[in-house]
Amino acid sequence: MPGTPGAVRPGERLADAADARLPVLEGGRLLRKAFPEHWSFLLGEIALYSLVILVLTGVWLTFFFKPEMREVVYHGRYVPLRGIRMSAAFDSTLHISFDLRGGLLMRQMHHWAALVFVAAIGVHLFRIFFTGAFRRPREINWVIGVTLLVLALAEGFAGYSLPDDLLSGTGLRIAQGIMLSLPVVGTYVSMLVFGSQFPGEDFISRLYGMHILLLPGALIALLTVHLILVFYLKHTQWRGPGRTNRNVVGKPLFPQFMASSMGLSFTVSGVLALLGGLAQINPVWVYGPYRPDQASTGSQPDWYVGFLEGALRLVPPWETNVAGRTIMWNVLLPAVVLPALLFFVLYLYPFVEQRLTGEWRVEQHLCDRPRERPVRTGLGVAGIVFYGVLLLAGGNDVSAAVFRISLNALTWILRIALVVGPVVAFLLTRWLCHALLEAEQQRLTEGVATGEVRQTVEGGYESDHRPLRRFRPGAPRRPLSPPGSRTGTPDQERPAPAPRRR
Repeated sequence: MPGTPGAVRPGERLADAADARLPVLEGGRLLRKAFPEHWSFLLGEIALYSLVILVLTGVWLTFFFKPEMREVVYHGRYVPLRGIRMSAAFDSTLHISFDLRGGLLMRQMHHWAALVFVAAIGVHLFRIFFTGAFRRPREINWVIGVTLLVLALAEGFAGYSLPDDLLSGTGLRIAQGIMLSLPVVGTYVSMLVFGSQFPGEDFISRLYGMHILLLPGALIALLTVHLILVFYLKHTQWRGPGRTNRNVVGKPLFPQFMASSMGLSFTVSGVLALLGGLAQINPVWVYGPYRPDQASTGSQPDWYVGFLEGALRLVPPWETNVAGRTIMWNVLLPAVVLPALLFFVLYLYPFVEQRLTGEWRVEQHLCDRPRERPVRTGLGVAGIVFYGVLLLAGGNDVSAAVFRISLNALTWILRIALVVGPVVAFLLTRWLCHALLEAEQQRLTEGVATGEVRQTVEGGYESDHRPLRRFRPGAPRRPLSPPGSRTGTPDQERPAPAPRRR
């Protein structure tokens, strides 16, 4: 019956129930593996299909791009740059953009796919964080996901720097300054990376090898391991009737889930093609070739490294002289120490939270709703606010010019917001989570007001209520018990017994 605990809707299947009609083969069981239905579970697939587009367009671009720093004179179709000296890398980028049929479309699809790829990984990690899908036995998959984000950032910056235009050259100059800020070893690191004094003659060819071989190979290898672990550990799911830690309710891999996944891949490809054809991005011919004695005004990096730019702009000019050497704290702290601490916290968080809550002893396959974990949700929102302030600071000069306000005043406002904003966001989010839980408790206990008011025999008035009939994914279906003392997580309704194996 539809209301019976453990019942499965048409098209759904419990992963831990054997099927007598299928041959007892691993291949058959794999094809019948269940995947839950919810839009938030598709974020990882968007990242996967963006990577596919990146690889396909990147392979096409490798046939025409020349990773060389030798100087040439431009004689292509873009008239404003004719006769200008530039590197062969920038010349080949202009050749792809103006002389090859479909070249500009491929370049822009590649760039848009890179932005979507990094964004999808980031939002996918948000989903895992806020729902607690990083808990045992998925800690290693969380570590792999964070590593994929680090590699995606490095891969994006490498590809963004290859055209050798004025904007990317300015970014490389900043990267070299970050290397030089390393105490004692900074000059040696810079010489090792660039091969000589900046900008050098070998850097683009070295960066090209990393961009098309080393970093993509590492990304694909880690992604393969990630997908294998998803299959092996089974998928998380929202709480609900018939859903327990011992099963998965959803579409079978073949044909239902595979069909919807292929539809999503075509959608991602189509959206990226539309963006590549209609939305201009990274017009390198406007910036011109890189020259060490020039810098483009109002230059902004891609959004995923914008927080580093903002951190560099917010830290005051602090320097210390030690044993005849100058330590540039205003570069070392925001560009080296800060990102290292951020990713260190991301790597360790699953292990620390589970130790504090005692959840490391048992496996967790059911997702938490963010409101059920006020402290974790508050920490996540505080981190997002922290990142958002840094991202805004990365364009403080543009914001000051557009809104006609003092650049110094805006910088100080953002400095204060960087400290106060995350604290306020944490307290407000935690309060909001508790308020949502209390309101939900009241609705489950009293029901939903119907809008009808009646008079009691004592002469008073009372509103009529009806029981809840519609529930969101993961929402409880009976009144919650008081929150736990440590985690702030309400005790969930007791799951229905797992269906017996046939």
